[in-house]
Amino acid sequence: MILSVINNKGGTAKTTTAVNLSAALALRGRRTLLIDLDAQASASLSLGIDRAGFKPSAADVILAGRGIVGVIRKTADDGLDLVTGSADLADADLQLVRLPGREHRLKDALAPIRAGYDFIVLDCPPSLGLLAVNSLVAADAFIVPSPPEYLALEGLVGLLEAVQRIHEGIGTASKLAGILLTKVDHRRKVTAEIVQVIRDHYRDQVFRTEIGVDVRLVEAPSFGKTIFQYDRGSAGAEAYRQLADEIIRRKGRTT
Repeated sequence: MILSVINNKGGTAKTTTAVNLSAALALRGRRTLLIDLDAQASASLSLGIDRAGFKPSAADVILAGRGIVGVIRKTADDGLDLVTGSADLADADLQLVRLPGREHRLKDALAPIRAGYDFIVLDCPPSLGLLAVNSLVAADAFIVPSPPEYLALEGLVGLLEAVQRIHEGIGTASKLAGILLTKVDHRRKVTAEIVQVIRDHYRDQVFRTEIGVDVRLVEAPSFGKTIFQYDRGSAGAEAYRQLADEIIRRKGRTT
């Protein structure tokens, strides 16, 4: 299964989710590949890759047509591989406009290695440009991380509408794997209210798992570690284990 983790708004725990979900799936014995599609390469940094070591990166695969096998690298987590992001993705939209099959370049690149992985997780940039479109075209399903905040709720509605327009315009049909509530702080009264609004409106489209506020999730990337390497007993680690289990169960029902 190819999963796109997408939100055009920053600060939603998108990269935190892509990294730690990938690590949790690998811990569950699923061979997993994480692809960092962001020019900031935050997912790559979170896995301990130094900026000097980013190349070759996803840019070489998507923009230059390099075979993906030579770009995949091992990580410190057993069963988890990585394709790094890099600053070379910063002008990807401008370059992709001039390339043939611009919306399908990632999907085509993944074809030779797809069968070798149980899960491929795509960490998108915080936009709905051509890199995100490539991710949606390549993916079987997409995950939308969203904090339970009013502006994030408004953004969620707009994002899902925009994704639908992208699908209609290109003729693709990746489905919504689920909305993931992140940075949930039930000490705030407004949190419970917005969580209920989201769950009432989207129902089964919202994951049961919630990712609560956890300082360990914030600290882990600065050490180049997943939450499981940094503090496997933390609340954040347990939440991402539960999310991985939920996704594995959902995948089992659709295969």
